[in-house]
Amino acid sequence: MQDRELYQQILGLKSPWTVSGVALNIEQQRVEVRVEHPAGTRFCCPDCQQELSCYDHTEERQWRHLDSCQFKTILFARIPRVECPVHGVKQARVPWAEKGSRFTVMFERFAIQVLLATQNVKGAMSILRTKWDQTWSILERAVARGRARKQDVAIPRVGIDEKAFLKGQNYITLVYDLDRSTVEAISDGNDADAGFAALSALSQTQLHSIEAIAMDMSAAYVKAAKQAIPLAETKIVHDRFHIMQMATKGVDKVRRAEHRKLLKEGDDRLSHTKYVWLTSQENLSEKQRARFDEAFTLQLKTGKAWAFKEMLRDLWTQDSAASATTFFNAWYKRVIRTRLEPMKTVARAIKERLANVVSYCTHRVTNGVAEGMNSKIMSIKRRVGGFRNRQNFKTAIFFYCGGLKLDPQ
Repeated sequence: MQDRELYQQILGLKSPWTVSGVALNIEQQRVEVRVEHPAGTRFCCPDCQQELSCYDHTEERQWRHLDSCQFKTILFARIPRVECPVHGVKQARVPWAEKGSRFTVMFERFAIQVLLATQNVKGAMSILRTKWDQTWSILERAVARGRARKQDVAIPRVGIDEKAFLKGQNYITLVYDLDRSTVEAISDGNDADAGFAALSALSQTQLHSIEAIAMDMSAAYVKAAKQAIPLAETKIVHDRFHIMQMATKGVDKVRRAEHRKLLKEGDDRLSHTKYVWLTSQENLSEKQRARFDEAFTLQLKTGKAWAFKEMLRDLWTQDSAASATTFFNAWYKRVIRTRLEPMKTVARAIKERLANVVSYCTHRVTNGVAEGMNSKIMSIKRRVGGFRNRQNFKTAIFFYCGGLKLDPQ
């Protein structure tokens, strides 16, 4: 009697359900708890909530509960069915588990917390003592619940970016809420159709609420934004980090070309200086700074390219789009008159989309959230040994990065 009362409390059972028996199975290292209800109990139709007499019962089923003293706790019961005049024969809902689950609500909540803490399905399996398919089913149901509960709230600042799924030209497109740091939508591919599909996954209310969308200089995503977002041309902000990355690559191209030329003349002054030019000046170590100062005073083409790259950073400190435009035009004239072809290529690329570069000074958004989220996604991918199933990969992203309410009620 004491065991039954104890597990009545542990399971949180209320009338009409009671614990009818508790048995310890040493061989399988588990506590077996049987639950039943009194004869004549009436149950509600799960669709219309009409209270009806019990029609019959299913075969005995089992659910995993939280462990008891290091033993697995297994709950056994036969689910009552009712015959609804409107919906036909239906299984009544049980209070300890969601429909279709083989785990109690308490166990699923615990499992979700373990999955979030470990960010590792295999690690969670060892703690929970569950199999892969069992653990993954908990994660999938959590995402399905969370997405079903997702409210149609305004997302004024969004970002769109690509993420490699497998090696080669195999990508997915992600849309981010930059204010909440969450992934809002995912589509397959990284072309204009993929961008449009991801943005179209947002509601019309959300699309009309967008005030700014950050992206790299991808023509595909520009096209997708214009198709999906009202007045998108005034809302697109080309991400400053991508632009500065492009400028940094331009500096490196100048360095490599100049280094090859100098080596032919027996001059190795640019040897081992690659990361000196790629690193922002404020992030240089003392050793790198000394090497940089030594190389910069030689007035090489690489130093000039680096100086133009550093000057470009001031574009994003301007007070307005108008002043940023004036600043860029002055910078552009200086660069375009040089013989630094890689830097001239960068300058022309920016000029072509200048309105959506200087729009940063109006909206003040970057895709930094996307970059941080991409690092988190890669970490998750490595910890679970990679995803070969694209749908599973997307499910994991929503679980860990979707900001969803995952717990069963």
